Amino acid sequence: MKSHPILRRAGLVFAVAAAALTGGLTACNKDLQREPFYDLNTESVYRDPANYIQVLAKCYASLNLSGNSGAPDVFAGQGKDEGETAYLRAYWYLQELPTDEAVVAWNSPPLQELNKATWTSGNDLINNCYTRIFYTIALCNEFIRETSDDKLGSRGITGANADKARTYRAEARFLRAVAYSHAIDLYGNVPFVTEADLPSKQLQPRQIKRAELFDYITKELRDIQPALLAAHQAPYGRADKGAAWALAAKLYLNGNVYTGRTTTAAYDSCLVYCNKILTKPSYVLAPEYRLLFLADNNVTSASEIIFPLESDGLVSQVYGGTTYLVHAAVGGRMLNTGFGINSAWAGNRTRKNLPLLFPTPASGFDTRAMFFTTGQNLEINDLTAFTDGYAVTKWRNKTSTGANGNDPQQIFVDTDFPLFRLADVYLMYAEAVLRNGRGGTQTQALAYVNLLRDRAYGNTPGTTDGHVTTAELTAPDFILEERARELYWEGTRRTDLVRFGKFTGSTYLWPWKGGMKAGQSIDAKYNLYPLPSTDIVANPSLVQNPGY
Repeated sequence: MKSHPILRRAGLVFAVAAAALTGGLTACNKDLQREPFYDLNTESVYRDPANYIQVLAKCYASLNLSGNSGAPDVFAGQGKDEGETAYLRAYWYLQELPTDEAVVAWNSPPLQELNKATWTSGNDLINNCYTRIFYTIALCNEFIRETSDDKLGSRGITGANADKARTYRAEARFLRAVAYSHAIDLYGNVPFVTEADLPSKQLQPRQIKRAELFDYITKELRDIQPALLAAHQAPYGRADKGAAWALAAKLYLNGNVYTGRTTTAAYDSCLVYCNKILTKPSYVLAPEYRLLFLADNNVTSASEIIFPLESDGLVSQVYGGTTYLVHAAVGGRMLNTGFGINSAWAGNRTRKNLPLLFPTPASGFDTRAMFFTTGQNLEINDLTAFTDGYAVTKWRNKTSTGANGNDPQQIFVDTDFPLFRLADVYLMYAEAVLRNGRGGTQTQALAYVNLLRDRAYGNTPGTTDGHVTTAELTAPDFILEERARELYWEGTRRTDLVRFGKFTGSTYLWPWKGGMKAGQSIDAKYNLYPLPSTDIVANPSLVQNPGY
């Protein structure tokens, strides 16, 4: 059974950090007025170096958990579904539901707006993700502020304790970079606050331009690398140099979208960071694709997972994260017992575009095609009918040996979410090469893609089922389609479609795009989500994204 040291500290973290981290949300005035809830205060917490890892754990936990004892930490008193406010679930909604990969049956107006790509600035789910991103940034800012060399020196923290604190500080800067990378991708020009901005009731963060934020994040990732642990050497679940390289590669792959530039320089940089990972022999593909999405993936797939968001059914209980991904994908004639859960939420399915990317092969079978079709229709006539659209069986709360996860009630799952993994690096390398980036070759790109095909088709040495040729690799849509085959339901699809110019407009359609069953063109404004209307009211200096 799995053991997650960072998560096991979370019980104390939510008590300690609630007192220490009173900065709240940097983008919402009412949160900046919070007072400490406990007798502990910033100085008493940070005076003891033993507390640092516990407060850092709060920063990590913010990417997956949503609060204590059923009460959301940020959204308390707002009458929200707690699970729906959790970071990963909120992010997944925005990255998957408006695309060709996913659709949800639950008939709530905000969800159906995402299904159809017809949202407005008042969409509550867009607000959830935005708020969660800036909550994480606020937590990280406070920790970074309190672990500066000056602060450590003033508290008499020296030697090995100070060295550990500097490593933890670099990890917090990485986590902040992750949150800002989601902000730049989803919302464009956003409020910007760092540790240099002290919390205040009067604070109204300035709005940073997308290109400037891109330059800031990429510089942060360069600056923190010396202080991070060596690649693939940090305790599982914590960030190291490899995680920073993977995030940098992903940012540079999308760099032209974020900056409006049209040069190939960003692809050169993407390849630099891909190569840093690819030259580390400790990074190896998991032996089977299915293992990446099971309850013991922290063991069976640790060689491939560069940075996970951890889950443990006993110590990280949340109705978001992979608990949501497993439960919400089960319904119809599917058996709960096959997924290690006690109930089916009958929510998520896929639109037909995804299963049709897995044609019947001449030989072999692509094991990445994980669909349940019995009693399910390929076509979606009714968005709110779970049986319309094939079900996806990718995420499970079962171990590689068939055992259930830790939670004896089979509610909360153990499956970790691989935010960055080696297969994505292979595909980023290939795409950057095909976009004329320097630092790689088509020959090597083809080899990396065929390594993924070897695993997908279960090839043994000397067999080549599913292999592609150079001509197939260089076909206009191949990489976009291969990313779907490899990474579907992993929170990348909207970003990929935007980068390829296929998310908006009419170049590429999928069922119910734009609210029509056959799909229709949508306005280019939907390449970005709107800033929540509540934040525009709270901070009048913010300028809304065009078209909203």
